[in-house]
Order: sequence, then C-alpha cells, then structure tokens
Amino acid sequence: MTRQRVPIALLVPAIGGLIFLVLPLAGLLWRTPWTTLLSRLTEPGVVQALRLSLLTASLATLLCLVLGVPLAWVLARVTFPGRRVVRALITVPLVLPPVVGGIALLLALGRRGLIGSWLDSTFGISLPFTTAGVVIAEAFVALPFLVISVEGALRGADTRFEEAAATLGATRWTTFTHVTLPLVAPGIAAGAVLCWARALGEFGATITFAGNYPGITQTMPLAVYQTMESGDLDGAVVLSLILLVVSVTILAGLRDRWLTAP
Repeated sequence: MTRQRVPIALLVPAIGGLIFLVLPLAGLLWRTPWTTLLSRLTEPGVVQALRLSLLTASLATLLCLVLGVPLAWVLARVTFPGRRVVRALITVPLVLPPVVGGIALLLALGRRGLIGSWLDSTFGISLPFTTAGVVIAEAFVALPFLVISVEGALRGADTRFEEAAATLGATRWTTFTHVTLPLVAPGIAAGAVLCWARALGEFGATITFAGNYPGITQTMPLAVYQTMESGDLDGAVVLSLILLVVSVTILAGLRDRWLTAP
C-alpha cells in the first residue's frame, strides 16, 4: 500500500477539528481533583446515580431494539404511501431540543396527557417522575439513532439471500430471523451502541419528564447538573469524568468487537 500525501488544505483543518474535540476533554482531566478522586467516587450518591444511569440506558436500548428493528425493516423493505413523511417524523427527536421532547412526553403520557390520562384512570399507571419515565425519555431521544443505522444496513444488504430463502419455502418470519438479522447484525450493533451512548447522556427530556429525584430518576447527567448548581465544581468534574470513562470504555470495546471495518 502506497502512502498518500495529505494536502495541507485538508490536514490543517483536520488537525484543528481534532484539537477542537480533544481540548475540552483535556480541560476536564486537568481540572479533576485527583487527590480526592477516590473518596468522591465512593460517595453513595455517585454510585447510586451511576447504577441508575447504566440500568436505564440499557433498558432504553432494549426498548429501542424491540421497536426500532421492525420499524427500520418496514422503512427499508416495504413501499407505502407517506414513507418519507414517516422517516422524517422518526428523525424529529434528533433535531428537537430535548426539553421540548420532555414537554411533548408530558403532554402525551402525563396524568392529563393524551394517553397518560387513560393509563392512569384505567390501569393506575403514572409514568412521569418515575424510573420507567426515565427509560421512556431516554428511548424517545435515542430511538432514531438505531432506526437510521439499521435501515442503512438493510438497504445495503444483499437481498439475494432473502430471495433464495423464500424460494426454498422459508416464511417471512423465518427469513427475517435466520437470514436478514444475521446479515445486518453489524448495523444493529452499531445502532445499539449509539443508542446506548445517547441514552446514557440524556438530560433535557429526562429532567422535564421524569424530574430529578435521587435514587429514582437522578441519572449521572442530572447529578452533574445538581452538583454544579450547588457550587461544587470539583464534584461536577468527578461525575463528568465518570461519564467520560464509562462512555469511552464501552464505545471503544464494542467498536473493536463489532464495528471495526475489515
């Protein structure tokens, strides 16, 4: 393989972009109170918020997989009127301010919401300001990442294998589970990783729809906000560092296993 010379017009902005992304992280590491780091990491509130964040992000990702993979398949394999509109609606949470998403969830699933009032009166289910509400808020903002990744993988997959399975008498469900899913597994893995990372860092929709109650709805981003608001900058830095380490570790590990291009 011959080594290509990089044009200076591309190299300089590329280095600038890298510095732009790395510099804030370097500032976080520089400001970390290393001498008191261990004692702060073992504080009950920190462990509680981290455990809740990992739990809710994982449950939100599971919910997104259950809903998002079939939705991506429909968008990629089925032609129907208004498909472009449906695809546009799915991507709305990507550009919608998270706080607005939280308000929309309240108006839909709150006790006086479009569906929430029926859930409350019929089943006694109230989702806002609960751990389940955190999961729903995180899934709402993270689902588009999964759908886009899986739909792209489905569109790029070779449909001849599915057609061969159909000619051999396989049902659509058998074809989907035994042929389609293995073909797009890397795309599903990529979408799940992005979905989990987005759910882990979700703040606006969570605090609006689920509130900020320690042990119930206070995830790590909310704990960072509360700590910062109380004037404890070092504490906020420590919590931010934990999120950074967890995110980088999970993303790097999963990328090496599933997402690395051959």
